[in-house]
Amino acid sequence: MKVTFLGTGTSQGVPVIACQCEVCCSLDFRDKRLRTSVHVEVDNKSFVIDTGPDFRQQVLRERIDQLDAVIFTHEHKDHTAGLDDVRAFNFRQKKDMPVYARKNVLNQLKREFSYAFEEIRYPGVPQIEPHELSGEPFRVENVNFTPVEVMHYKLPVFGYRIGDFTYITDANYIDDVGKQKIAGSRVLVLNALQKGPHISHYNLEEALALALELKTEKTYLTHISHKMGTHKKVQAELPDGVFLAYDGLKITL
Repeated sequence: MKVTFLGTGTSQGVPVIACQCEVCCSLDFRDKRLRTSVHVEVDNKSFVIDTGPDFRQQVLRERIDQLDAVIFTHEHKDHTAGLDDVRAFNFRQKKDMPVYARKNVLNQLKREFSYAFEEIRYPGVPQIEPHELSGEPFRVENVNFTPVEVMHYKLPVFGYRIGDFTYITDANYIDDVGKQKIAGSRVLVLNALQKGPHISHYNLEEALALALELKTEKTYLTHISHKMGTHKKVQAELPDGVFLAYDGLKITL
């Protein structure tokens, strides 16, 4: 399995154009964080979890020329706004794009991208094949996915486990059932927004405590605000086995 971090950033905080903080002014490429998304390649199949506003830029940067399905964690715009750009894969692959999400997320997509779900569609709009998730394990192209329900303040969000890899974003609480599903993962990706407390995201201290509790071999932190600090400084503060992810980072399991 190969995992590529398409984006590790967030819309949270001060807009970059108006910010003069150390991160926003950094020349380190690891501090240039597009909205959070990940690309997973397993058994010659290609999947993207979430299509944020930067989806097209991310796909072009990583030269992703095959996409077998899109899987969504939740309905917030910083995770869904790029769905329109799957039309390029429709054209290339000559088929509809399978999209997997829970019912409320699919309903949101149908409102936001109504033109892609109409009975009579304008030529060239995205061709979407929706699949509703119930929370039970499911298979896409013979690859097993296990949803892990977490809480994003009061909003239920799905993380996903694929083999020994678990991806969790936009969470600030995971119950014992969710932790049991994560247990035994070799690699955990977990959101850590900033160092200070936040109402709907784990902060750095909380994410580190959870990684220690779950005893995963390696933990990568994502969904990082500019308030976290620069990659170089934060990575130097992290314990063994915990890494601050960055856009374009590739890991192999």
